[in-house]
Amino acid sequence: MAIETFHTLISRNKRNSWLLISVFVVLFVGIGLLIGSVWGGGNWTFSIIIAAVAAIVAFILIMFSYFGGASAVLAISKARPIQKADDPQLFNVVDELCIAAGLPMPKIYLINDTAPNAFATGRNPKNAIVAITTGLRQKLKRDELQGVMAHELSHVRNYDILFAMLMAVMVGVLVMLCDVFLRSLWFGGGRRRSSSKEGGGLGQLIILIVAIVLAIIAPILARVIQMSMSRQREYLADASAIELTRNPEGLAHALARISDDPEVLEVANRATASLYIVHPIKRFEKRAESIFSTHPPIKERINRLMSLTQ
Repeated sequence: MAIETFHTLISRNKRNSWLLISVFVVLFVGIGLLIGSVWGGGNWTFSIIIAAVAAIVAFILIMFSYFGGASAVLAISKARPIQKADDPQLFNVVDELCIAAGLPMPKIYLINDTAPNAFATGRNPKNAIVAITTGLRQKLKRDELQGVMAHELSHVRNYDILFAMLMAVMVGVLVMLCDVFLRSLWFGGGRRRSSSKEGGGLGQLIILIVAIVLAIIAPILARVIQMSMSRQREYLADASAIELTRNPEGLAHALARISDDPEVLEVANRATASLYIVHPIKRFEKRAESIFSTHPPIKERINRLMSLTQ
């Protein structure tokens, strides 16, 4: 992949990230207006106040995610920082890849869990963090470890780490807003319906129907967008990793080992699952119910990688 093309991809990733965030903010405001209209019985002043509150909450959470999201993810994952003296070989692998990628050395964190997996987080390359489990460190060979680290550093170089954090927050807030609205219809919906009949008429009924439909569809659509964008970025990170290592088999074997490992990553949850190189929640786990997969199928990723060796 040519340097010019790669810089173009990075710029496009940045633009897409902020474009999606802008779309979500507009969606918050729009749904806020509709919800405010329903709650206020057609009072648009009240609607504007609700929309403004929704936009302010979204902005605050975006800022929190931008400046503190990485720390929150690391705390949830129970990750602790390590130094070069703790694992010289790991640091050498990461350092070699950083030189090849033109990246500053990220901080490295360790998650005390026997399930092999890894993720990268942070808001930009200067503040990047790569976290790996003890299981990954113990179970992978050096070339496989190199492939995983190259994949995570590719997420850093592509600015996927910022996108992943912001998207997780935005989708979560949107789901929460719609859920609060739908639940509110059950606890006092009769009062709103009666006030609507008295003064709102057909227009207010249409607004109520539109608000309900949007509240049901918007969270689903948001998760589908998050899933599709995350899958594209996983494919790109795989390809970018091979650009750094020149060894498709190393990453392919690593993906197979991580996917086939029976150990359960206890610290993973639906909020952080999309960050990992392989989806950490196994299909047999109870918490796997109703999860939208943000990762492409492992077999497809491996096939794409192995096709590069032919």
